[in-house]
Amino acid sequence: MFSSFFSTSPPVDPTAPTFHPVSSRHAPNDLFGELEPQDTEWLCAGGFVTETQVWYALLEDGSSVMCQVIHSSIGLWYPTVQFTFKVFKAKTGEKIWRSVNVSNFAPGADKRSSKADQFTITHKSAPGSEHPESYTISVNLSDDVQISLDVRRPAGVPGFKVGKGPKGGYSYFGPDAENAEGYVVHRFWPQTFTSGHIILSGKAVAVDGPGMFVHAIQGMRPNLVAARWNFANFQSPQHGGVSAIQMEFTTIDAYGGKGAGSGYVAANVGALVVGGKLVAVTAETKWPGEDQPEKAEVVSRATHLNPAKDSETGYSQPTELLFRWAGPSILADAPGTVEGSLTVDVGTPAAPKGLIEKVDVLAEIPTVIKTVVSYVAGTKPYIYQWCNPAKLTLTGPDALVPGLSGGLEVEGYSYNEATFISE
Repeated sequence: MFSSFFSTSPPVDPTAPTFHPVSSRHAPNDLFGELEPQDTEWLCAGGFVTETQVWYALLEDGSSVMCQVIHSSIGLWYPTVQFTFKVFKAKTGEKIWRSVNVSNFAPGADKRSSKADQFTITHKSAPGSEHPESYTISVNLSDDVQISLDVRRPAGVPGFKVGKGPKGGYSYFGPDAENAEGYVVHRFWPQTFTSGHIILSGKAVAVDGPGMFVHAIQGMRPNLVAARWNFANFQSPQHGGVSAIQMEFTTIDAYGGKGAGSGYVAANVGALVVGGKLVAVTAETKWPGEDQPEKAEVVSRATHLNPAKDSETGYSQPTELLFRWAGPSILADAPGTVEGSLTVDVGTPAAPKGLIEKVDVLAEIPTVIKTVVSYVAGTKPYIYQWCNPAKLTLTGPDALVPGLSGGLEVEGYSYNEATFISE
């Protein structure tokens, strides 16, 4: 992979595609690829690779919890591993944020568990049970922060990637997908149930609520992967358990459908859980200049509405977020199309709603990564994080939930991120 970063030889055809999104490689009925055990194994690759595992939970009062392990390899330097943790208390607006460089990180014998001096994360399998997979997370970051959580995946909600087989989930960068300059891959548990507690300065915070898990790998310099990211994690206990998740990234100008300069391609993947079952997997690509039809067999879209200039970051932040899903049901006993729409009001820069934080990424990441990223002109990454009450509008076959064909409005909470990396 190193040769791809330092090569100055152009492709034979300068108009050849330089981006090959997973969202364009699979037919509507072949989007669901169930995860296999190796899909959530730690890769811990060298070169320029950033690998993360993230566990999210949304609590009954609208509070949010996030635990993340980040394994960053930057060229020839020794990998840096961080444990990042954030709690947002909805009632008070208080947030507790820690990001610690851990020591002696190592994957477990199963490669799905991991440990360091500061934490132990154990993957457990229980085939045939109500929760066939789980993670136990035990963390001692400091005298004032201890974490003990159990994250369970329900049997009706298998983990997924877009597309089956070992190449499922992968988007490739460069003119030759078989010898790619880089890649991005996401694997999801779209609904989990988290229980346990967090001790903050001697006070215990109970954790009990739905959420999700994602294992993501960026196989190239982070500033080359994307100019923008959008993320939605909606969870509700209504109608037997409802979840709507979505991850979208927009490429930089160099990676597009017609060679360098044809970029800003939006690749989007998502899923809907209804009645405690994974019912649809969605994936869609938006090419520059393309008008997407209002109705399509598969819809997977994130839209920023009514943007407003934020003087603090320099970006135009959305004041509302619109997420849409549509796709064929993956359940044989409930055929038909499942659709979802979620609008989240996040307020203006002067009057935000549910804003957890604007994360100045360059202020948080390790110095060695900052050195690689920040030399690129125009790169000033910020992550907007929000958590708000929200309503998801759903339609689909009544075999999933009675009355679904006429439309249902599901109340829950939505955790959202909008990431701006470069102009």
